[in-house]
Amino acid sequence: MNRVPRRHPDIVWRDEPQQKEEIMRKLKTGEPVDDAGWVIVVDGGTIHQLNLLAGEIWLRCDGAMDERAIAAELAQSYDAPVGEILEDVNAFITECFELGWLTQPRQ
Repeated sequence: MNRVPRRHPDIVWRDEPQQKEEIMRKLKTGEPVDDAGWVIVVDGGTIHQLNLLAGEIWLRCDGAMDERAIAAELAQSYDAPVGEILEDVNAFITECFELGWLTQPRQ
């Protein structure tokens, strides 16, 4: 797939950089982070907290990059195999399209 995802303008969200810093600190020290999140998405009155990778993907869904570019950037940032990251990116973006959180930018 070669989708260029963009956050839906009607979805309310925010990121909490201090939460991300805490998650990264825990990862470096080997502490468990479980599914701790740092990006909050509000949909229909329900609050969703995105985990570290989902939050990173979400922030990049601005209509400027396709899924492969998002995966390549994250693979480089986290020194991970791009193929593994691409699978996660595709799965998350597919779910967000199904939820109506993402749209394709107009051509």
